[in-house]
Amino acid sequence: MRGTPFVAGIAAGAAAVLVGRANRRAQRAERFAAAALETLLRAIDANDSQTGAHVRRVARYALIIADALGTDDATRRTIELASLFHDIGKIHEALFDIVHDGQRLTARERREIATHPKRGAEVLAPIAYFHEELAEAVLAHHERWDGHGYPRGIKGRRIPLAARVVTIADTFDAITHRRRYRDGRTARKAADIIAAGRGTQFDPELVDLLLLPPVFSQLERAHRFAMRPATLRHRSNDHATPSGPEVRIRWRTRTELPRSVREKATAT
Repeated sequence: MRGTPFVAGIAAGAAAVLVGRANRRAQRAERFAAAALETLLRAIDANDSQTGAHVRRVARYALIIADALGTDDATRRTIELASLFHDIGKIHEALFDIVHDGQRLTARERREIATHPKRGAEVLAPIAYFHEELAEAVLAHHERWDGHGYPRGIKGRRIPLAARVVTIADTFDAITHRRRYRDGRTARKAADIIAAGRGTQFDPELVDLLLLPPVFSQLERAHRFAMRPATLRHRSNDHATPSGPEVRIRWRTRTELPRSVREKATAT
């Protein structure tokens, strides 16, 4: 019995070593996942600068909605990442030429483009261990509140919140940004079109939130900033002007990893 405290001490020390190793192993893996996301974001820029600019604008608008909604940090981060990667499926070689053709899409081309949420989710699936909601949000960003969206036809609150926010932000940018075949419309016109889709295409509560004067004024200001020439945006010292989201994908060291993460790390 006298040796019990000594044995217990050894066991506790060994357990601490194992936990420490598990923490370091999991942190290295998390760092790798963060680097992978940052590399993907740079790949979007390198392969398609227009999409790179688009996803940053969508992230800027989506974060305004997320902040107005009062989301927690984890949900806000998912919304930001889902915004930045929602169109990564369009970089696929089978879709790239269709996206950049500049002509109105044929029925066949529309069916091809409709595969991009699934393609994007497949690209992001390998990092689901660290961002388990990201691929699902990307998969669902073309679902509709009434269930008539794609690819699965889910509706209402079955659609992840991040996807519902990205859908609105994506639509806002699609309406306000200039395309090859039409000029961009005003932020007010975009708000009116989104309001017309309240309860059908879009989450009605999020639409109501967007239409609140303080929220809409932020979106309008962000839109004006996004439409400025790049040189002026980079030189701007106006702190009242939204500078856009921080797009560097950071990894965070945890003082203690969740038990499920520790168990998975020690099992490998």
